[in-house]
Amino acid sequence: MTEAIQLDMQAILERLPHRYPFLLIDRVLELLPGKSIRALKNVTYNEPFFPGHFPGRPVMPGVMIIEALAQAAGILCFVTGGVVPNHTTRFYFVGIDNARFRRPVVPGDQLLLSAQLQRSLRGIWRFSTAAHVGEQEVAHADMMVAPETSK
Repeated sequence: MTEAIQLDMQAILERLPHRYPFLLIDRVLELLPGKSIRALKNVTYNEPFFPGHFPGRPVMPGVMIIEALAQAAGILCFVTGGVVPNHTTRFYFVGIDNARFRRPVVPGDQLLLSAQLQRSLRGIWRFSTAAHVGEQEVAHADMMVAPETSK
């Protein structure tokens, strides 16, 4: 059995090509290569999307929650595959099914992001993902990622 891995911000930066303001993972609490990941996103008032979404009632856009889930799944892909992202190795978000949003995410919330690898077939990785605030699910989706193909 593989031992669980934890990643701090420096380790996350080494395993994801995303950077501010689009890096949406603050810490990886538990990563089991080939199986699952649990990660955190601290939602703060100074996020770049809040001034326009919505003035007077800031709500994290659902697409940003989905992106955070995709980034968690991406870290799981890179670690499982033993790949370090660079200009020639990237995983792209290629599909989403069954996305649902249960309640708004607001400044001060801490998103617990989870992704479970369902299968990997012909380079396409399929995940079941969910985001929680405390014990309450705020969103879930089935998603697929695939490596960049050479042109």
